[in-house]
Amino acid sequence: MKKIVVIGSSNTDMTVRSERFPETGQTLLGGDFMMSQGGKGANQAVAIARLGGRATFVAKVGDDMFGREACQSYAAEGIDTDYVSVDVSAPSGVALINVNGRGENRIVVASGANYSISREDIERAAGVIASADIVLMQLESPLDCIEYAARIACDAGARVILNPAPAAALPDTIYKSLYAIVPNQSEASALSGVEVVDRASAVEAARAIAARGVGRVVITLGADGALVYEHGSAIFVAALNVDAVDTTAAGDTFCGALCVALSEGRSLSEAVRFATCCSAISVTRKGAQPSIPYRAEVDAMIASEQAGRKSQPGLPACGALATAEL
Repeated sequence: MKKIVVIGSSNTDMTVRSERFPETGQTLLGGDFMMSQGGKGANQAVAIARLGGRATFVAKVGDDMFGREACQSYAAEGIDTDYVSVDVSAPSGVALINVNGRGENRIVVASGANYSISREDIERAAGVIASADIVLMQLESPLDCIEYAARIACDAGARVILNPAPAAALPDTIYKSLYAIVPNQSEASALSGVEVVDRASAVEAARAIAARGVGRVVITLGADGALVYEHGSAIFVAALNVDAVDTTAAGDTFCGALCVALSEGRSLSEAVRFATCCSAISVTRKGAQPSIPYRAEVDAMIASEQAGRKSQPGLPACGALATAEL
Protein backbone atom coordinates (compact mmCIF):
# COMPACT_ATOMS: atom_id res chain seq x y z
CA MET A 1 0.00 0.00 0.00
CA LYS A 2 1.44 3.36 -1.04
CA LYS A 3 2.06 5.97 1.65
CA ILE A 4 0.11 9.24 1.78
CA VAL A 5 1.43 11.96 4.09
CA VAL A 6 -0.94 14.70 5.23
CA ILE A 7 0.58 17.88 6.65
CA GLY A 8 -1.96 20.15 8.27
CA SER A 9 -4.26 21.18 11.05
CA SER A 10 -5.89 19.40 13.94
CA ASN A 11 -8.90 21.07 15.55
CA THR A 12 -11.76 20.29 17.86
CA ASP A 13 -14.97 21.34 16.11
CA MET A 14 -17.80 22.87 18.12
CA THR A 15 -20.84 22.97 15.86
CA VAL A 16 -24.18 24.66 16.42
CA ARG A 17 -27.01 24.01 13.97
CA SER A 18 -29.65 26.71 13.52
CA GLU A 19 -32.39 27.22 10.95
CA ARG A 20 -30.60 30.32 9.66
CA PHE A 21 -27.44 32.30 10.32
CA PRO A 22 -27.87 35.11 12.88
CA GLU A 23 -27.67 38.71 11.79
CA THR A 24 -24.97 40.94 13.28
CA GLY A 25 -25.70 41.46 16.97
CA GLN A 26 -28.53 38.90 16.97
CA THR A 27 -28.82 35.84 19.23
CA LEU A 28 -30.72 32.79 17.98
CA LEU A 29 -32.04 30.21 20.44
CA GLY A 30 -32.88 26.55 19.87
CA GLY A 31 -29.78 25.31 18.05
CA ASP A 32 -28.35 21.78 18.29
CA PHE A 33 -24.75 21.38 19.54
CA MET A 34 -22.12 18.82 18.54
CA MET A 35 -18.43 18.55 19.46
CA SER A 36 -16.17 16.36 17.31
CA GLN A 37 -12.68 16.06 15.89
CA GLY A 38 -11.89 18.28 12.93
CA GLY A 39 -9.28 20.43 11.25
CA LYS A 40 -8.70 20.24 7.51
CA GLY A 41 -5.52 18.19 7.80
CA ALA A 42 -7.00 15.77 10.30
CA ASN A 43 -10.22 15.40 8.29
CA GLN A 44 -8.23 14.55 5.18
CA ALA A 45 -6.08 12.03 7.04
CA VAL A 46 -9.19 10.36 8.47
CA ALA A 47 -10.77 10.23 5.01
CA ILE A 48 -7.66 8.54 3.64
CA ALA A 49 -7.63 5.95 6.42
CA ARG A 50 -11.35 5.18 6.20
CA LEU A 51 -11.19 4.82 2.42
CA GLY A 52 -8.41 2.27 2.56
CA GLY A 53 -5.30 4.43 2.25
CA ARG A 54 -2.14 4.42 4.35
CA ALA A 55 -2.06 7.79 6.11
CA THR A 56 0.71 9.49 8.08
CA PHE A 57 -0.22 12.77 9.76
CA VAL A 58 2.24 15.61 10.39
CA ALA A 59 0.71 18.17 12.75
CA LYS A 60 0.96 19.96 16.09
CA VAL A 61 -1.46 19.96 19.03
CA GLY A 62 -1.51 21.59 22.43
CA ASP A 63 -0.72 19.90 25.74
CA ASP A 64 -4.39 19.78 26.71
CA MET A 65 -7.48 17.61 26.71
CA PHE A 66 -8.34 18.46 23.12
CA GLY A 67 -4.89 17.49 21.84
CA ARG A 68 -4.77 14.22 23.76
CA GLU A 69 -8.24 13.19 22.64
CA ALA A 70 -7.39 14.08 19.04
CA CYS A 71 -4.27 11.91 18.99
CA GLN A 72 -6.15 8.98 20.52
CA SER A 73 -8.84 9.37 17.88
CA TYR A 74 -6.34 9.45 14.99
CA ALA A 75 -4.54 6.36 16.27
CA ALA A 76 -7.87 4.53 16.55
CA GLU A 77 -8.49 5.35 12.87
CA GLY A 78 -5.22 3.63 11.96
CA ILE A 79 -3.35 6.84 11.17
CA ASP A 80 0.41 7.01 11.85
CA THR A 81 0.73 9.78 14.46
CA ASP A 82 4.49 9.53 15.04
CA TYR A 83 4.91 13.02 13.60
CA VAL A 84 2.13 14.73 15.54
CA SER A 85 4.06 16.84 18.07
CA VAL A 86 2.93 18.67 21.19
CA ASP A 87 3.34 22.39 21.92
CA VAL A 88 3.31 22.96 25.67
CA SER A 89 2.85 26.72 25.28
CA ALA A 90 -0.10 26.89 22.86
CA PRO A 91 -3.62 25.43 23.04
CA SER A 92 -4.93 22.93 20.54
CA GLY A 93 -6.84 24.37 17.60
CA VAL A 94 -10.58 24.96 17.93
CA ALA A 95 -13.19 25.67 15.25
CA LEU A 96 -16.56 27.28 15.94
CA ILE A 97 -19.03 26.20 13.23
CA ASN A 98 -22.55 27.40 12.53
CA VAL A 99 -24.62 25.28 10.11
CA ASN A 100 -27.93 26.56 8.75
CA GLY A 101 -31.04 24.67 7.66
CA ARG A 102 -29.71 24.29 4.10
CA GLY A 103 -26.51 22.61 5.26
CA GLU A 104 -24.33 25.64 4.59
CA ASN A 105 -21.69 26.56 7.15
CA ARG A 106 -19.78 29.51 8.56
CA ILE A 107 -16.57 28.73 10.42
CA VAL A 108 -14.21 30.66 12.69
CA VAL A 109 -10.95 28.94 13.65
CA ALA A 110 -8.64 29.63 16.60
CA SER A 111 -5.50 28.00 15.18
CA GLY A 112 -3.53 27.62 18.40
CA ALA A 113 -0.76 25.02 18.07
CA ASN A 114 -1.47 24.56 14.36
CA TYR A 115 0.40 27.78 13.71
CA SER A 116 3.37 26.88 15.87
CA ILE A 117 4.44 24.05 13.58
CA SER A 118 7.90 24.99 12.33
CA ARG A 119 10.47 24.16 9.68
CA GLU A 120 12.20 22.08 12.35
CA ASP A 121 9.05 19.97 12.69
CA ILE A 122 8.97 19.53 8.91
CA GLU A 123 12.67 18.65 8.94
CA ARG A 124 12.03 15.99 11.56
CA ALA A 125 9.45 14.46 9.23
CA ALA A 126 11.58 14.91 6.09
CA GLY A 127 12.27 11.19 5.75
CA VAL A 128 8.63 10.16 5.77
CA ILE A 129 7.72 13.06 3.47
CA ALA A 130 10.41 12.10 0.96
CA SER A 131 9.37 8.45 0.98
CA ALA A 132 5.68 9.18 0.35
CA ASP A 133 3.86 8.58 -2.89
CA ILE A 134 1.56 11.56 -2.27
CA VAL A 135 1.87 14.53 0.11
CA LEU A 136 -1.38 16.41 0.77
CA MET A 137 -1.44 19.86 2.38
CA GLN A 138 -3.79 22.78 3.08
CA LEU A 139 -3.34 26.35 4.34
CA GLU A 140 -4.26 26.06 8.02
CA SER A 141 -0.52 25.83 8.78
CA PRO A 142 2.23 28.45 8.25
CA LEU A 143 2.85 28.98 4.55
CA ASP A 144 6.65 28.82 4.85
CA CYS A 145 6.33 25.29 6.29
CA ILE A 146 3.99 24.30 3.46
CA GLU A 147 6.50 25.61 0.90
CA TYR A 148 9.39 23.82 2.61
CA ALA A 149 7.54 20.51 2.76
CA ALA A 150 6.47 20.86 -0.88
CA ARG A 151 10.08 21.28 -1.97
CA ILE A 152 11.23 18.25 0.03
CA ALA A 153 8.46 16.11 -1.41
CA CYS A 154 8.83 17.34 -4.99
CA ASP A 155 12.62 16.90 -4.97
CA ALA A 156 12.11 13.32 -3.80
CA GLY A 157 9.61 12.57 -6.58
CA ALA A 158 6.45 12.54 -4.46
CA ARG A 159 3.24 13.92 -5.90
CA VAL A 160 2.32 17.07 -3.98
CA ILE A 161 -1.34 18.07 -3.80
CA LEU A 162 -2.36 21.40 -2.29
CA ASN A 163 -5.86 22.19 -1.11
CA PRO A 164 -5.53 26.02 -0.87
CA ALA A 165 -7.99 26.44 1.98
CA PRO A 166 -8.66 28.77 3.57
CA ALA A 167 -8.01 31.04 0.59
CA ALA A 168 -4.72 32.93 0.71
CA ALA A 169 -2.28 34.48 -1.72
CA LEU A 170 0.36 31.97 -2.83
CA PRO A 171 3.89 32.71 -4.02
CA ASP A 172 4.48 31.70 -7.63
CA THR A 173 7.35 29.43 -6.54
CA ILE A 174 5.06 26.95 -4.82
CA TYR A 175 3.07 26.08 -7.95
CA LYS A 176 6.02 24.42 -9.65
CA SER A 177 6.33 21.94 -6.76
CA LEU A 178 2.73 20.79 -7.13
CA TYR A 179 1.33 17.77 -8.92
CA ALA A 180 -2.16 19.27 -8.54
CA ILE A 181 -4.01 22.07 -6.78
CA VAL A 182 -7.59 21.54 -5.55
CA PRO A 183 -9.44 24.79 -4.74
CA ASN A 184 -13.18 25.19 -4.32
CA GLN A 185 -15.15 27.77 -6.25
CA SER A 186 -14.35 30.76 -4.03
CA GLU A 187 -10.70 29.77 -3.59
CA ALA A 188 -10.30 29.40 -7.37
CA SER A 189 -11.76 32.88 -7.79
CA ALA A 190 -9.30 34.32 -5.28
CA LEU A 191 -6.28 32.58 -6.81
CA SER A 192 -7.11 33.35 -10.43
CA GLY A 193 -8.76 36.76 -10.27
CA VAL A 194 -11.65 35.25 -12.26
CA GLU A 195 -15.02 35.08 -10.54
CA VAL A 196 -16.19 31.49 -10.91
CA VAL A 197 -19.94 31.57 -11.54
CA ASP A 198 -20.42 28.92 -14.24
CA ARG A 199 -18.57 26.30 -16.28
CA ALA A 200 -17.00 28.79 -18.66
CA SER A 201 -15.58 30.92 -15.86
CA ALA A 202 -14.37 27.79 -14.04
CA VAL A 203 -12.35 26.80 -17.11
CA GLU A 204 -11.00 30.35 -17.39
CA ALA A 205 -9.98 30.32 -13.72
CA ALA A 206 -8.33 26.90 -14.03
CA ARG A 207 -6.37 28.07 -17.05
CA ALA A 208 -5.16 31.16 -15.16
CA ILE A 209 -4.06 29.07 -12.16
CA ALA A 210 -2.32 26.50 -14.36
CA ALA A 211 -0.39 29.29 -16.09
CA ARG A 212 1.50 29.80 -12.82
CA GLY A 213 3.23 26.46 -13.22
CA VAL A 214 0.96 23.65 -12.02
CA GLY A 215 -0.12 21.11 -14.62
CA ARG A 216 -3.37 19.98 -12.97
CA VAL A 217 -6.17 22.03 -11.43
CA VAL A 218 -9.27 20.46 -9.88
CA ILE A 219 -11.98 22.98 -8.95
CA THR A 220 -14.74 21.61 -6.73
CA LEU A 221 -18.10 23.20 -7.53
CA GLY A 222 -20.38 21.82 -4.81
CA ALA A 223 -23.66 20.53 -6.22
CA ASP A 224 -22.34 21.21 -9.73
CA GLY A 225 -19.56 18.62 -9.37
CA ALA A 226 -15.95 19.38 -10.25
CA LEU A 227 -13.78 20.63 -13.09
CA VAL A 228 -10.64 18.69 -13.98
CA TYR A 229 -8.10 20.77 -15.92
CA GLU A 230 -5.05 18.76 -16.92
CA HIS A 231 -2.33 20.05 -19.24
CA GLY A 232 -4.72 22.20 -21.25
CA SER A 233 -7.65 19.76 -21.40
CA ALA A 234 -10.78 20.17 -19.29
CA ILE A 235 -13.69 17.94 -18.32
CA PHE A 236 -16.53 18.31 -15.85
CA VAL A 237 -17.40 15.56 -13.40
CA ALA A 238 -21.05 15.53 -12.34
CA ALA A 239 -22.07 15.45 -8.69
CA LEU A 240 -24.50 12.92 -7.26
CA ASN A 241 -27.89 14.41 -6.44
CA VAL A 242 -28.30 14.09 -2.65
CA ASP A 243 -30.09 15.95 0.11
CA ALA A 244 -27.33 17.90 1.86
CA VAL A 245 -27.66 18.45 5.61
CA ASP A 246 -24.11 19.65 6.41
CA THR A 247 -21.29 20.49 4.01
CA THR A 248 -18.62 20.59 6.75
CA ALA A 249 -15.63 18.42 5.71
CA ALA A 250 -17.09 17.66 2.26
CA GLY A 251 -14.06 19.26 0.61
CA ASP A 252 -11.69 17.44 2.96
CA THR A 253 -13.40 14.12 2.19
CA PHE A 254 -12.99 14.91 -1.51
CA CYS A 255 -9.26 15.64 -1.15
CA GLY A 256 -8.57 12.54 0.94
CA ALA A 257 -10.53 10.36 -1.48
CA LEU A 258 -8.71 11.87 -4.44
CA CYS A 259 -5.36 10.89 -2.94
CA VAL A 260 -6.51 7.35 -2.17
CA ALA A 261 -7.73 6.82 -5.72
CA LEU A 262 -4.52 8.25 -7.20
CA SER A 263 -2.43 6.01 -4.92
CA GLU A 264 -4.37 3.03 -6.31
CA GLY A 265 -3.27 3.90 -9.83
CA ARG A 266 -6.37 5.66 -11.13
CA SER A 267 -6.13 8.55 -13.59
CA LEU A 268 -6.90 12.04 -12.32
CA SER A 269 -10.39 12.10 -13.85
CA GLU A 270 -11.16 8.64 -12.44
CA ALA A 271 -9.88 9.76 -9.03
CA VAL A 272 -12.12 12.84 -9.14
CA ARG A 273 -15.12 10.65 -9.98
CA PHE A 274 -14.41 8.52 -6.90
CA ALA A 275 -13.85 11.59 -4.73
CA THR A 276 -17.12 13.13 -5.93
CA CYS A 277 -19.04 10.06 -4.80
CA CYS A 278 -17.31 10.07 -1.40
CA SER A 279 -18.07 13.74 -0.72
CA ALA A 280 -21.69 13.18 -1.79
CA ILE A 281 -22.09 10.75 1.09
CA SER A 282 -20.42 13.11 3.57
CA VAL A 283 -22.86 15.99 3.00
CA THR A 284 -25.80 13.79 4.00
CA ARG A 285 -24.42 13.57 7.56
CA LYS A 286 -23.74 15.99 10.38
CA GLY A 287 -20.31 17.02 11.63
CA ALA A 288 -16.81 16.91 10.21
CA GLN A 289 -15.12 13.57 10.87
CA PRO A 290 -18.40 11.86 11.82
CA SER A 291 -19.59 12.52 8.26
CA ILE A 292 -16.62 10.91 6.49
CA PRO A 293 -17.61 7.56 4.92
CA TYR A 294 -15.82 4.22 5.02
CA ARG A 295 -14.71 2.44 1.85
CA ALA A 296 -17.35 -0.27 2.12
CA GLU A 297 -20.08 2.39 2.20
CA VAL A 298 -18.70 4.11 -0.89
CA ASP A 299 -18.31 0.85 -2.82
CA ALA A 300 -21.86 -0.14 -1.90
CA MET A 301 -23.24 3.23 -2.98
CA ILE A 302 -21.41 3.10 -6.31
CA ALA A 303 -22.60 -0.48 -6.92
CA SER A 304 -26.19 0.49 -6.08
CA GLU A 305 -26.04 3.53 -8.31
CA GLN A 306 -24.66 1.47 -11.21
CA ALA A 307 -27.36 -1.15 -10.73
CA GLY A 308 -30.00 1.58 -10.77
CA ARG A 309 -28.68 2.93 -14.05
CA LYS A 310 -28.82 -0.54 -15.64
CA SER A 311 -32.47 -0.92 -14.67
CA GLN A 312 -33.26 2.73 -15.56
CA PRO A 313 -30.90 3.78 -18.38
CA GLY A 314 -31.99 7.42 -18.18
CA LEU A 315 -30.53 7.91 -14.69
CA PRO A 316 -27.39 10.14 -14.58
CA ALA A 317 -24.18 8.46 -13.46
CA CYS A 318 -22.39 9.47 -10.30
CA GLY A 319 -19.25 11.20 -11.53
CA ALA A 320 -20.40 11.29 -15.15
CA LEU A 321 -17.88 13.05 -17.39
CA ALA A 322 -18.54 15.89 -19.83
CA THR A 323 -15.93 17.54 -22.04
CA ALA A 324 -15.59 21.24 -21.30
CA GLU A 325 -15.70 23.89 -23.96
CA LEU A 326 -12.25 25.46 -24.24
